[in-house]
Amino acid sequence: MQNKIVITEDGSHTIYVPLLDEHYHSTHGAINESMHIYINAGLKHQKKKEINLLEIGFGTGLNAFLTLATAIQEEIKVNYFTIEKYPLVEAEYKLLNYPEHVFPEFAGYFGLLHQLSWETEHRVSDEFMLKKIHTDLKTFDFHDIPGFDLIYFDAFAPGKQPEMWSQEILEKIAQHTNPGGVFVTYCAKGSVRRMLNSVDFQMERLPGPIGKKEILRGIKQL
Repeated sequence: MQNKIVITEDGSHTIYVPLLDEHYHSTHGAINESMHIYINAGLKHQKKKEINLLEIGFGTGLNAFLTLATAIQEEIKVNYFTIEKYPLVEAEYKLLNYPEHVFPEFAGYFGLLHQLSWETEHRVSDEFMLKKIHTDLKTFDFHDIPGFDLIYFDAFAPGKQPEMWSQEILEKIAQHTNPGGVFVTYCAKGSVRRMLNSVDFQMERLPGPIGKKEILRGIKQL
């Protein structure tokens, strides 16, 4: 069964995956969700002027696009590493309408983020470097990239992909997160919060975006 483009409540697209019965972004508003969780609770909470960022799940490229635009506006340097096992094909990402709804002045960057080759560091702008890594998170060797200051954990839900939320994976990420590093995710499950606490993230629950009660944010301890 093919993936389907879906219009969410804020007018922006998400993608529905029939195989998993899951959407890439909230149907209550894809842009609203990403801005709330990853930009406002994540990027803007990390006060460093140069940030090594790890995204789990490049997906539609929305989080990367919003981060690039915000980095340019806020004059923050972001080194953006993203891991994706199943990249979208051109026929899918070309249909996505995000630049029509947010940061239209940076619209040209959206397609570029998808078109850039994998496994290579690309200087997209003075403020933003992108390296897309086409691999399985479960087998990835984090020693190949620097320590992280910010993690966007945006894998499909634990009920759909439980292997992505294992203690082993979260511990591996924690070991490669710098002290003071920020971890943000839409998932607010108690089991996920407890696992992150156990690997030295000091976790807190925050109000969620429209349609979601809570999200999680953690700060890596010394």
